[in-house]
Amino acid sequence: MTYLVNVISNAVEGLLRKVKVRRLGNFDIQTPRQATPFGIDSAPMDKMVAVYADTNKKGKPVILGYLNKSLLAANGEIRVFSLDADGVLATSIWLKADGTMEIGGSTKHMARFEELKSGFDQLKTDLNDMKQKWNTFAAAYVPGSPSVTGTPPTASQSSASTASIDSAKIDEIKTL
Repeated sequence: MTYLVNVISNAVEGLLRKVKVRRLGNFDIQTPRQATPFGIDSAPMDKMVAVYADTNKKGKPVILGYLNKSLLAANGEIRVFSLDADGVLATSIWLKADGTMEIGGSTKHMARFEELKSGFDQLKTDLNDMKQKWNTFAAAYVPGSPSVTGTPPTASQSSASTASIDSAKIDEIKTL
């Protein structure tokens, strides 16, 4: 027999999560095991509605799942989320059907460290080159007259930095 039951509380006992539920009335309190997909560990909020099922082993019922109040995933998508103590969304990971992933939100892009470091290192190299040219020019400069020692670098010998961090942007993964 399968029932929709109200969650009262839950606790881990050994390696099992037991969910205390009210089944057929105030005096029918049960503590079935929670069955979940492999690799998923979750604790239900009190007052959630659970799907309770008897098994072929007498006295060994299970909770098969919970009625979700926050359905946002479209066909082919998976959304994993957590709630705060008031039952409000705390955070989520959303694998979307268009091949993107949202971690906590979708307003900002994630970045690849190696590409970001490469762009930063190029900018640092360009800046150090410009500093060296400036220092050479400044050391040769004689106030009040054009420089006479050697040929100091001029603005035309300097070039704009080509540093970029654009390749660090991950369009497929977004966050807060």
